[in-house]
Amino acid sequence: MTKPRLFRLWLVLGSALMILLIIVYWDNVGTAHFYLHTSLSRPHILEPLPTPGLGGENVFTSDVDEFLDTLLSSDAKQNDLSRRKTEQPPVLAPSKPVLSHMEENVRGYDWSTHDAQQNPDRDRQQAERRSLLRDFCANASLAFPTKDRTFDDIPNYELNHLIVDDRHGVIYCYVPKVACTNWKRVMIVLSESLLDRGSPYRDPLDIPREHVHNSSTHLTFNKFWRRYGKFSRHLMKVKLKKYTKFLFVRDPFVRLISAFRSKFELENEEFYRKFAVPMLRLYANHTSLPASVSEAFSAGLKVSFANFIQYLLDPHTEKLAPFNEHWRQVYRLCHPCQIDYDFVGKLETLDEDAAQLLRSLKVDSQLHFPPSYRNRTASSWEEDWFANIPLAWRQQLYKLYEADFVLFGYPKPENLLRD
Repeated sequence: MTKPRLFRLWLVLGSALMILLIIVYWDNVGTAHFYLHTSLSRPHILEPLPTPGLGGENVFTSDVDEFLDTLLSSDAKQNDLSRRKTEQPPVLAPSKPVLSHMEENVRGYDWSTHDAQQNPDRDRQQAERRSLLRDFCANASLAFPTKDRTFDDIPNYELNHLIVDDRHGVIYCYVPKVACTNWKRVMIVLSESLLDRGSPYRDPLDIPREHVHNSSTHLTFNKFWRRYGKFSRHLMKVKLKKYTKFLFVRDPFVRLISAFRSKFELENEEFYRKFAVPMLRLYANHTSLPASVSEAFSAGLKVSFANFIQYLLDPHTEKLAPFNEHWRQVYRLCHPCQIDYDFVGKLETLDEDAAQLLRSLKVDSQLHFPPSYRNRTASSWEEDWFANIPLAWRQQLYKLYEADFVLFGYPKPENLLRD
């Protein structure tokens, strides 16, 4: 009686271990890098997984946890070629993205080089930013939607901004309008997720823009379920515990102005049809609109900044669909109260922060952050942009983005919020 039971137990455990081995190695998890430590890495408490009520399943889950932690801490070398993804066709790109004069003016690129200044207080500044973030996440006086969720409560589709580099043990949460194009380029170079004529890209600026923003180029957390099934959430937690996690943020109102300028002052067919047309109909009383953005621009039909603000404040907007990522709040994109970030960079100190982060990741000899992105949307412009926006709207808009102001240490724009 005892021998058949032991045999069945070993058979079940052996099958489970074999399945896990197939999942992990077949899908190239990058196990050799799970415990790669950088100067930013620090221990985190990993929340236990919820366990089912049946005793046998509890034992199985415990075995899985132990097996994964053991497997993922191994230092076995992996073949680099097996890690490289070949879904994208080889492409040859110019050394710099080609931008029209109009796009230069609106996007505000500056391809001149800027030497990042060494600052001995950078580590202290990072500690203060992380401490501020943790303190306000724990502070009951600051309330905003989703604040009290656990990581397990976050829907899978909301994890699509977390890009994973298993080769170096890095997770980057990208925020649109905060130099994310160049940070995505850096992640492609680090992860070797895109090939150019059979070889990985070495220079971030060689990567064409259309590939940078192609979702198939990056491994993101929302893809884990399709790959790893029921083990995906636990695998995410292991990576969050062991990897270096970073994001870059920006003054929320300046980010909104930048989003408006790039999506509605430039001819963008997708944004015209999906957003500009409804805005012009609802808030500018236009009933007959051209079918294309070029025709609309030729006729002088453009969304005004006031129309854009009305759209953001309209309670019906998010009943139809969540905010587009270009103006969605950072706390909704990156979940800073559920994920303990190791590095919080800011666009306002991009050169210095980028250099510090790459040094901390020990990849500064391998690549440099692309020449400084100088977006001409400056904080000093806020008063001009909001001059014709009613005070009540400005106050409502601040409430909408208040969590981003507070969590990331941006001062309340009092000059915009009072007469």
